[in-house]
Amino acid sequence: MKPGGAALARAAALALLTATTATAQIVPPPTFVPPPPTARASTFRWTGTLSQGGLILGTAPAGTRTVTLNGKPITLSPDGRFIAGFDRDAGPQASLTATLADGRAVTQPLAIAPRAWRIERLDTLPKFPAPDPVFAQLRPPELAQIVAARARTTDAQGWRQSFVWPATGRISGLFGSQRVYKGEPGSYHSGTDVAIPTGTIVTAPADGVVILAADHPFTLEGNLLMLDHGMGLNSAFLHLPRIDVKPGDHVRQGQPIGASGMTGRATGPHLHWALRWNDAKLDPMLVAGAMR
Repeated sequence: MKPGGAALARAAALALLTATTATAQIVPPPTFVPPPPTARASTFRWTGTLSQGGLILGTAPAGTRTVTLNGKPITLSPDGRFIAGFDRDAGPQASLTATLADGRAVTQPLAIAPRAWRIERLDTLPKFPAPDPVFAQLRPPELAQIVAARARTTDAQGWRQSFVWPATGRISGLFGSQRVYKGEPGSYHSGTDVAIPTGTIVTAPADGVVILAADHPFTLEGNLLMLDHGMGLNSAFLHLPRIDVKPGDHVRQGQPIGASGMTGRATGPHLHWALRWNDAKLDPMLVAGAMR
């Protein structure tokens, strides 16, 4: 190495180290960029059962202001969710329409699957009990209480949940079953019956608010309890010998709310569970799924 070469080499190395350190100091630290928010689709999406007695939980297209089912307005949550139910006698076609913020409309046709109901055909006429003046006096105010309860709106969010059975046991009465007397159809069974012993605990199938807790037995329903699950969806529990909640109570899914029995017009101990979305009567077996 030439004289002074070692000194030059040390100087060059020091200069390189200084430059590298300076460069490292001016590199900005890494920053976290959050992913963009998930945008709602431009079409309707839903889960559930498109059939008579069925219920769907859906999401409206992005930018939706209002939603209608067959031309009738339905409630839309702030996050764009909704539910829609189909009566036992719903026709084969339905449609959802969303009106967007820019005025455009998005329409989704729905095919509603028919059901094969259990129909019992009899060649005799139904045996009606003799007119009962007490029943005639009591029944109108009972019906008025039921109608008023269903008209209540609450902040319940149970409609977002997967429903569970309020009690488990043998199914003794199917939703939609019906008797036909000499060609004339009688009223169909509007709920599901679960045959269980008197005193069996009944629990809330989803979160809800108590909208009716009868303080005396009704003529047909016996001790009647009704829960609002929000968005027009409500449950009714009939023939209870005991009710453990009061009007206005907020209940959680799985919370005990009463006990089964045979108050009112019943031939044996059981729980009658009925579900409605607005005026549509729904099949609890479709909403809650298979009993576990």
